[in-house]
Amino acid sequence: MSDDQTPQFPDDVVAGVLDHMNTDHADDSLVIAKALGERPDATAAVMTGLDHEAAVFDVTVPEGVVEMRFAWDRPVKDRNDIRMAVVAMFREAQARLGITSE
Repeated sequence: MSDDQTPQFPDDVVAGVLDHMNTDHADDSLVIAKALGERPDATAAVMTGLDHEAAVFDVTVPEGVVEMRFAWDRPVKDRNDIRMAVVAMFREAQARLGITSE
């Protein structure tokens, strides 16, 4: 599916997810970028977007800010699906980095 045909979530859903991730889970976003983006040198990550296919982050690395797009590991149709997919993404990132949940 091309970008212009990708189903989009309502603006309020996207805004709510971005606010929650960037306010409450900035450290989790950084773990995702370091592990799944294979950038252990990343120092910050901000979720900047999402659609039915992936989450998008702006990641600060030594050479500047790079965009990273991570595909969901499952279908996402609503905000609860997004939450479950982000948690799965974070857990995978933790496992790759050898981080245990507290």
